Parts: sequence; C-alpha cells; structure tokens
Amino acid sequence: MKEGDVVLTTFRQVDGKTKNRPAIVLRVMRPFGDLLICGISRQLRHRVPDFDEIIASTDSDFASSGLADTSLIRLGFLALLPAAEFLGDIGSVSPERHSRLLRRLASYLQELCL
Repeated sequence: MKEGDVVLTTFRQVDGKTKNRPAIVLRVMRPFGDLLICGISRQLRHRVPDFDEIIASTDSDFASSGLADTSLIRLGFLALLPAAEFLGDIGSVSPERHSRLLRRLASYLQELCL
C-alpha cells in the first residue's frame, strides 16, 4: 500500500464496536511503515467546512477510488495502523487530491502552534 491509496480497514467506533470502512493512506510513517489514514464516510452531513473534502461521482478521480457512492473524506477521523491490519486496497485518489489533503491537514496542525 502506498500514499494516496484507498484501503479497507476495521475502524473502532465511538460505541466500541468495529466496522469495516474505506480510508485514504495519507502517509507511510517512519520507522516501521505504519500507515496514517483518514476515514471515508457516506454521511455527508458530518462535513467540516474548509477541512473535510467530498469526493463525488463527477470528480475525475472518483472511478479510480473504488468507492461506490459520493463520500466524505474526513480529515478529523485519523488513525495510525500497521500494514497488517488492512483488509486490502480498493483504489486510489489523484496525486492532486492527496497533496491537497496533506496541505490542509498540515495547515490545521500548524495553526495550533501559533
């Protein structure tokens, strides 16, 4: 798996239950190759304006993403997991979208330090 891939993994939910969900690999972390991912949801109503991103069926990279429906890329739904915990990859997003997500997350994290 590589950065920009859309993967399927098990996420722990707030109620303690687990659910298989798609996620985007944001970064492969040093030194062990764990993957920093952000969850993807079809619950568009949870969108945080100017932070989360919608990937719609009309987007140029939607078909390559492997997603079935318009979905919400949730930058606030992060996890760091070892590669062994992934069920597989289903597609990928464009390099432009991946870079945009990283820039948005980095900008948010940097704001906290100012």
